[in-house]
Amino acid sequence: MENGKNLLLTIVLSVGVLLLWQVFFINPRLEAERQAQIEQAELQTSTEEGLPAAAVSGDAGIPQAVAGDGIASLDTEAAISTGARVAIETETLSGSINLAGARIDDLSLKQYRQENEDGSPIVELLKPTGGTNAYFAEFGYAGFEGAPAAEAVWTAPAGATLTATTPVTLSYTAGDLTFERTISVDDRYMFTFADTVTNGGVGATSLQNYGRVTRYFKPAVPSIFILHEGMIGVTGEEGLQEHSFGDMEDEPRITPGKSNDGWVGITDKYWAAALIPEQGTTFQPRYAYFDQGAVRWQSDFLADPIVINAGQSATVTNRLFAGAKVSSMIDDYEADLGIRSFELLIDWGWLYFITKPMFQVLDWLFKLVGNFGVAILLLTVAVKAVFFPLANKSYASMARMKVVQPQMQEIKERHGDDREKLQKAMMELYKKEKINPIAGCWPILIQIPVFFALYKVLFVTIEMRHAPFFGWIQDLSAPDPTSIWELFGLIPWGAAEILPAFLLLGIWPIVMGITMFVQMQMNPAPPDPTQQMIFRWMPVIFTFMLATFPAGLVIYWAWNNFLSILQQGVIMKKNGADIALWDNIRGMFSKKAKDGGT
Repeated sequence: MENGKNLLLTIVLSVGVLLLWQVFFINPRLEAERQAQIEQAELQTSTEEGLPAAAVSGDAGIPQAVAGDGIASLDTEAAISTGARVAIETETLSGSINLAGARIDDLSLKQYRQENEDGSPIVELLKPTGGTNAYFAEFGYAGFEGAPAAEAVWTAPAGATLTATTPVTLSYTAGDLTFERTISVDDRYMFTFADTVTNGGVGATSLQNYGRVTRYFKPAVPSIFILHEGMIGVTGEEGLQEHSFGDMEDEPRITPGKSNDGWVGITDKYWAAALIPEQGTTFQPRYAYFDQGAVRWQSDFLADPIVINAGQSATVTNRLFAGAKVSSMIDDYEADLGIRSFELLIDWGWLYFITKPMFQVLDWLFKLVGNFGVAILLLTVAVKAVFFPLANKSYASMARMKVVQPQMQEIKERHGDDREKLQKAMMELYKKEKINPIAGCWPILIQIPVFFALYKVLFVTIEMRHAPFFGWIQDLSAPDPTSIWELFGLIPWGAAEILPAFLLLGIWPIVMGITMFVQMQMNPAPPDPTQQMIFRWMPVIFTFMLATFPAGLVIYWAWNNFLSILQQGVIMKKNGADIALWDNIRGMFSKKAKDGGT
């Protein structure tokens, strides 16, 4: 009994920690969003001086800046119009290539909107310097005489447009070197940069290829522990590297060992820009933070030098992924292009071995039924089937405990306040009747990994973003939008602007709380008063806690509780035990009445 009590107390303490985390961490994070956006705007409009107009050579031979850094005085359209460009237009992307540096700094994702409402603007991923929230990707060369590659103005054919079927070839000459760059893009989010460099001089030339993704802002809402946003890559012996924006401010240069495969980039919750150097070539990856002039973060690589003899050419091929982190697409790129561990661009978390398979099952079910909410209901049935034998054993043990309750009461009366003899007699009874005194915990404990894995899936996968269920649930990745304080939408007076999120109880959190209460009251009443208190208040705590969780997760929990109620009822009847639901509820309220009258 003591072990059971300790286990239950551990559960309650864990729940308490989660609740405090929601109240004192998540909710203030959401409240701080407006202030963060204001501060970001102030950062972008900074007019710090001292940054040269031309590109500055970095400490790794990679440019740190471009012209216009330090002054975010233009809107995006004005910044785009300041130089010559080549349009990008595919089924999934729109934007342009900046011929200064041949960089991609104007890119929007046509299939995704910023908000889950009609008329919301499409997502803008990359933006040019000179405007707010600058963010660009670039490949260039270092180590040769001539204009810095970061500022080189390339030449493009008149009227050229990059599409999924029509590549664009750019050219640039620096001294005796002639660069011919063919940029192509598939029908999704992968760009290919194929550079042919010809040495027209009389001597050999050595140069180094580099790539960089540079970003001038942090997410408006700081990340939480369940999600990584910031620098990311898989290279060398270190493998996966994840460094948040805040981490980079504390350690401005992180330089892993050299690698001959892998990738580096910057990731957000749903989007990413990642550089994939030519696999098989040796390069030095790096993650950097710069605070000279405009503050910025950068993931980059610098390849080992290549020597081009007089009259000869060399070809270098790099790739850029810039778009939405669609799981099946990322997996296809990893398999088809041989990109090492590219699937880790999606933050599957520590429970990777549960999280990704769970998503794959959900995605498969979605393709069958056409609704992720229904897919979650079907997944719940599948999970219940997997744990059916263990749950059956647990419920059968609880049913036997109900049958022997008269004997348990007799033992309590016989030993009175002698706690040691009482526990010893109880354990002998449990052993004789093959009862596990903590069996009631297992149906909850065994689903905790599933619960957190599903939370992760709902939180990080773009497939769940803005995915509707039925009725008022139009985004399974967001909390239930209804509130008991607004009569579930009948009187919308703006409760969300005043009350903390955990008090905004929607319909589904309340349904979840009721089903959890019913399931726990079907169990025999624990003999220990502390356990009784825990079982009584746990549904209430979970109801308020899950009010802030994604609706899809709450639907899963409520549906799982309902199935557990049915399963437990059948097993208890089968074992000859009366369902304790009404007795427990009656006893709970009669005890309250008795206490109130004393």
